[in-house]
Amino acid sequence: MGRSSSIIEKTPQQKALSLKWKWALGSVVGVFLIFIIFTWFVMQAFATQMMSTERHQVTSSLNAVTNRLQNINASQLLPTKIDQILQPDSKEFNDVVNDPVLQQVARTDYTIRVYNRKGNQVYPVGEQPIPFHETNKRIIRVERIKGIKMLFGHQELRDSNNKIIGHVVIENHLTAYHKTFNRIYSIITILIILGTFLIALWGYWLAGFFLRPMDSIKNTVDTINRDPQAQVRVSTDDRKPDELTDLSNLLNDMLDKMQRFILQQHQFVEDVSHELRTPVAIVKGHMELLNRWGKDDPKILDESIRASLQEISRMEGLVSEMLDLTRADQVELTFREGDTDAKDLINGIYTNFKMIHPDFTFWIDDDLKGPTIVNMNRDHLEQILIILSDNAVKYSQDRREIHFAASRSGNLVELAVQDFGEGINPEDASRVFDRFYRVDKARSRKQGGNGLGLSIAQKLVEGYGGNIQLESAIGQGSIFRITLPIKHQDKNK
Repeated sequence: MGRSSSIIEKTPQQKALSLKWKWALGSVVGVFLIFIIFTWFVMQAFATQMMSTERHQVTSSLNAVTNRLQNINASQLLPTKIDQILQPDSKEFNDVVNDPVLQQVARTDYTIRVYNRKGNQVYPVGEQPIPFHETNKRIIRVERIKGIKMLFGHQELRDSNNKIIGHVVIENHLTAYHKTFNRIYSIITILIILGTFLIALWGYWLAGFFLRPMDSIKNTVDTINRDPQAQVRVSTDDRKPDELTDLSNLLNDMLDKMQRFILQQHQFVEDVSHELRTPVAIVKGHMELLNRWGKDDPKILDESIRASLQEISRMEGLVSEMLDLTRADQVELTFREGDTDAKDLINGIYTNFKMIHPDFTFWIDDDLKGPTIVNMNRDHLEQILIILSDNAVKYSQDRREIHFAASRSGNLVELAVQDFGEGINPEDASRVFDRFYRVDKARSRKQGGNGLGLSIAQKLVEGYGGNIQLESAIGQGSIFRITLPIKHQDKNK
């Protein structure tokens, strides 16, 4: 048992990152990627511009050096002669400053190499030669020497007769280029670290600010879990409409419906228990009476059986009406599209009641000029009109006259049932739609009513988006008016 119970035990789930942290991390990753991509494009553009400048400078240096050396011949292509031409000792300060060759030779990141026609390095002496590829074109190329990017400029050297006597190669070690980019990379790294931290803080705060309504939603749900009937709702008064406001309103509507259904369920159980208590007690009393000594007395036996069957029949009717009321309460959930012609139906009810109650006078005032379609199940609308018509017949004992009416106002259709009975006083009129409420309890029981018909009618009408009203006066009768939205416009109107 111990082993099996340990298997059944649920492993506690690890709590995932909160939505605020996910938002913060998502913001950091998104901004980081965008920043890296943007920085890469900027750096590429900046590097291209700097390299273009370096290429231009190497080209200028090649031109200056080859122009200075073009007056010597192949036999004079010696280190001392080249050094004397490129770095004369008698130069004045201003001449040195304005001499482009001396400026390039003096640069620490430049190396000027001269090769003879055979490709052997003749200047400078003692420098480690680099691989040389002879070409008759001027070439400016980027190469990596021992992993370091360098810029090489190569141009042939010609004498005064335009004969090729050698080659000039200028090495630009790109010292300033590399220093500039190392400094930029350091700044970018610091900015990325600092920016990531600040963006994470900003994203966390912003997520908390935008998700504050979620705390209210969570607190509301927790309260409802503890007490399903608690009258707490998510507040939306201090917020502008957004997705979370829509979610809060949706949750509030759901809680209203849930609590309404819970209340209806409780009320259903209480009402059934209350209403069934008396008939059950009556049936039980008769059964006990028969069990004790009534079985041998035909008169008591007959009376007990008749009374028990009468109470059972009443309980059967009550249960049926309670089920109807429950279905009417849930018509919003079980809603189905339905096209019912109100004009045809009320005329059908008028005809049927004329036939089954020949001792009553029925009138109908139908102002509808053609089919008037309402979005309601036909059985439901018929049930409503039968309830109202039965009540009108039941409470019209002196003046036996019932009026039906149907009219239209804009996109609404109004159906009315009027009787000329005893009427209802204002206090009772405000409660006639309450379940199990009877104006005259003794008389209603005698007539077989359970006080549920008008409650069923009201639930059905309101479930389909309509309205039902009562107008009544003592001694003058009552009028029940039903207003329903029209689904299809009358094409003949």
